Amino acid sequence: MITYDDAIPQHINNAIPILDSLNLKATFYLTAHTAKNNLIGWKQVATNGHELGNHTLFHPCIGDKKGREWVRKEYNLNNYTVKRLLDEISMTNVFLEALDGKKERTFAYPCADTTVNDTSFVKDIRKDFVAARFVKHAMKPVTKVDLFAIDCYAVNKHTFAEMKKWVDQAIESRSLLVILFHGVGGGNPMDVTLKDHREILTYIKSKESEVWIAPMLAVAKYIKNNNAKK
Repeated sequence: MITYDDAIPQHINNAIPILDSLNLKATFYLTAHTAKNNLIGWKQVATNGHELGNHTLFHPCIGDKKGREWVRKEYNLNNYTVKRLLDEISMTNVFLEALDGKKERTFAYPCADTTVNDTSFVKDIRKDFVAARFVKHAMKPVTKVDLFAIDCYAVNKHTFAEMKKWVDQAIESRSLLVILFHGVGGGNPMDVTLKDHREILTYIKSKESEVWIAPMLAVAKYIKNNNAKK
């Protein structure tokens, strides 16, 4: 699966054109407070067949960790209550439905944080989502995937050659691979160059006969239905 976080302009300007040219469908996890700056653009992304996922209203994270100095005080999860976070997540679902008209949704934990003041909110979101993406560099066979802690490989200046190894490993081990992009030719410190981004998408497309490439919601529903049958 191909995913993008934070609703940054480079996703529409740089990622969508190459995805659409290759007829690849991705999942875009939108932070509503940022996505509101280009409602027409994000509506078009959904119209083009891509999934719009929930990445909360303001992207709150636990700010008291090393390297999290960028987290604003008002969006520090340690200053939240679970109810406040759930209310903001629910409001983001309303926002996304206004964009794409859909009710089924997947979620991505901002900063991979799953607690508010040491209280997990994972069980509280299960009723509102089919699945949730975590951030852990791992891949598993679909029979071993936890739908509310789906692993992914976050791209942070990785080269095409490095990302290609992930794809090859997933094919060889018959595992679920989720790739997470932030910046695409800019827009976020966790970036990928336009060249490397284009090359890995082109490579993934070339493997279409060997792998199923689909948005998170479609894959999660398949896994859920498959588990139910068992």
